[in-house]
Amino acid sequence: MPVLPEIDATAAELSRIFRDLHANPEIGFEEVRTSGIVAEKLREYGFDEVHEKIAGTGVVGILRGKGAGNRRIGLRADMDALPITETSGLDYASQTPDRMHACGHDGHTTMLLGAARYLADSRNFDGTAVFIFQPAEEGLGGARGMIADGLFQRFPVDEVYGMHNQPNGKPNRAMICKGAAMAGASFFDITVKGKGSHAAMPQQSRDALVAASALVGQFQTILGRNMPPLEQAVLSVTQIHAGSAYNVVPETARIAGTIRFFKPEIRDLMQSRMREICQGFELAYGLQIGVEFREIFDVLVNDDTLSDEWLAAASDIVGDANVDDTIAPFTGSEDFADMLQVVPGAYGNLGHAGTVPLHNPGFVLDPEILPVGASIYARLIERRLPLGNAA
Repeated sequence: MPVLPEIDATAAELSRIFRDLHANPEIGFEEVRTSGIVAEKLREYGFDEVHEKIAGTGVVGILRGKGAGNRRIGLRADMDALPITETSGLDYASQTPDRMHACGHDGHTTMLLGAARYLADSRNFDGTAVFIFQPAEEGLGGARGMIADGLFQRFPVDEVYGMHNQPNGKPNRAMICKGAAMAGASFFDITVKGKGSHAAMPQQSRDALVAASALVGQFQTILGRNMPPLEQAVLSVTQIHAGSAYNVVPETARIAGTIRFFKPEIRDLMQSRMREICQGFELAYGLQIGVEFREIFDVLVNDDTLSDEWLAAASDIVGDANVDDTIAPFTGSEDFADMLQVVPGAYGNLGHAGTVPLHNPGFVLDPEILPVGASIYARLIERRLPLGNAA
């Protein structure tokens, strides 16, 4: 089965929606315009219920099929953009400075709307489809916010599915990793407080900048000398801030970054060693170091059986030769993991012709995948809630 013909017939509308969302990006918890468009479209399509302002800007649409079954399947798309200035050169590039859909969430939202229109027209399923449009995926806790706002109590589901684009130059390649598929993540903030001085007399200082610089290199020894060799983990320092003048030794320096992991015990090991190294530096450099960790993402764990169901739906659209369940775990993180902590489900990836990496100012999502992704979402509902089988 190729792209569903009814969805293919709406490709022009999907393109219009996508271009509009791309040109008007909104970052996490600011998706007022985006969520308004989503809610308006769901009502236009004839959804049975449309609920807004969940966790601020989240939207949930409820669609009942022809049959009277009790099973409920959730489909989720994220809506937020990133604080990046776009350099793609597209004729529908971002019109907002320092805002860009550099991760393709505009495409994810469009694909789920494409499935919503098709399923609202056909209702060829037995049970209830729950469409979840989530804000603030990019490290701001949108999934946790929706869950805390009663997402799965107000709109319970038996299973939940999500999907992400992959700019791998392999159009319509559907991929999934069973089990632990994406890393958990902690963010860290470290404040080094020493004693400032005139730069011409550094002996009077306790140089926070020198200590912070040494910490950056020392942290990398954790992976090489404390981590079990067969475990996977990442430690990246991504920010260092200190100083305000050419002739002043700064009193304070700040370091920030992220650790990625697939097991809680590995996270605990990394955090413990970072704290111990900082304590040693306090003594060695004669200053004070504060360490703070924030748990941002859980490990994303795909259910084995439901991963097969996602692949089966994808195979209906892209063909058996274009599905793959052998891809390696990915050290990126995704807050759909929080939903999978509550409800079993699966999260797959759909390749497209683009090759510029995600989170890059020149990223371009190939719009040709929009009807493909929409069709996969639609087939998930039709396969998991088959008409005439309310079990």
